[in-house]
Amino acid sequence: MSMKPLLIYNALIINEGISFNGSVLIENGFITDVFSEKIPDSVLNASEMADATGKWLLPGAIDDHVHFREPGLTHKADLASESMAALAGGITSYMDMPNTIPQTITIQAWKEKMGLAAEKSLANYAFYLGATNGNLSELLQADFSRICGVKVFMGSSTGNMLVDNEKTLEAIFRSVPALIAIHAESERIIQRNKSRYIEETGGELPIDYHPLIRSAEACFVASAKAVELASNYNARLHLLHLTTAKELTLLEQKPLSEKKITAEACVLHLWFDDQSYALKGNAIKCNPAVKTVEDKEALRKGIASGLIDVIATDHAPHAWTEKQGNCLTAASGAPSIQFSLLLMLELARQGCFPVETVIERMCHAPATLFHIDKRGYIRKGYHADLVLIDPAVSWTLSREQLLSKCAWSPFEGEQFHHSVYQTYLNGRLVYDHGTIIATQAAEALRFN
Repeated sequence: MSMKPLLIYNALIINEGISFNGSVLIENGFITDVFSEKIPDSVLNASEMADATGKWLLPGAIDDHVHFREPGLTHKADLASESMAALAGGITSYMDMPNTIPQTITIQAWKEKMGLAAEKSLANYAFYLGATNGNLSELLQADFSRICGVKVFMGSSTGNMLVDNEKTLEAIFRSVPALIAIHAESERIIQRNKSRYIEETGGELPIDYHPLIRSAEACFVASAKAVELASNYNARLHLLHLTTAKELTLLEQKPLSEKKITAEACVLHLWFDDQSYALKGNAIKCNPAVKTVEDKEALRKGIASGLIDVIATDHAPHAWTEKQGNCLTAASGAPSIQFSLLLMLELARQGCFPVETVIERMCHAPATLFHIDKRGYIRKGYHADLVLIDPAVSWTLSREQLLSKCAWSPFEGEQFHHSVYQTYLNGRLVYDHGTIIATQAAEALRFN
């Protein structure tokens, strides 16, 4: 027996640059109608009703940059725990990076990861195929209707997947028929800076040195090189986690649909700056490093103007014991997916950019950029991935609210003025006012 359609009614719908009072009808996992005026009696009489009075209704957010650590690193995170945190944060789809154990650098490893996600993931999923100095043949055999893109580390980070062979880089940009997502930091400049500061200090470098070693220059030089390669070969380049004002000079101000070179900013770099190290210490150590106040402000302006296309997390959990040590020894990365949408709504509340811009950068743009099939918008015929936000609450984040397996957050103690009230995944209620509802609603993302 088929279930009744679900009508989420009387919400403030924020979608495609506008906000309006309306209702959304869901049937068999898809949006079948969007009402901005009177709802027909035939719909009211035939539907299960969900009252959304006083709530904001958004498309489910899509995070194009996460590290869920499975397989091989599940002592700190796994597909089930981190996708649960994602749903609690209004993130309904994610794209996971390849620096796991084993690394996702073969099609077979990618298939095995997809199998794990089909079994364990609570949110919609996709996985990048990682590039190395020697796996071009694997990249050229990939089915990019199911794989979101190719990840290239132009700078060493967690997982030791540095691609530093010039001919290999040129071959990837010349021949891979997919989006190329780049971690852009110059390894040469990082190692030069590291040697300099070790020599000056004797090697005991506190966390303040992290943005000096992984410097603005290191970021700009590598990003500029990636842009040069993409321009030379007319490739689709996506610059991940930009951190500096200077990198914005590499980007063009034009509609996303006309861009072949795009950029992402991550929540840590939009929220914190180098003055935050004194309070947060190793908790905000990440690669590339959190930079200056001026860089943070430039990134926020880049979000507002459209120079930066996507807001993501680079969600990267580590066990807290792994975050101990100095600038050279503490692990780089932090969890953030459970609160990324709410943090950006806080920045909107502070006047950094409109709420509609948050929805554009976290929901619409990832769907458009990656050519995701029928997600990221509240549109008739699209998958019913939806989030209800309560904009009338005030609360402070405490450790017991954390769902990520690593059980810590750099945002503990932050005050919020919105909460995720409900999350719907493929038409099913999967998170309800603080409670995850077990369901097999997740699906693999498809790319057109």
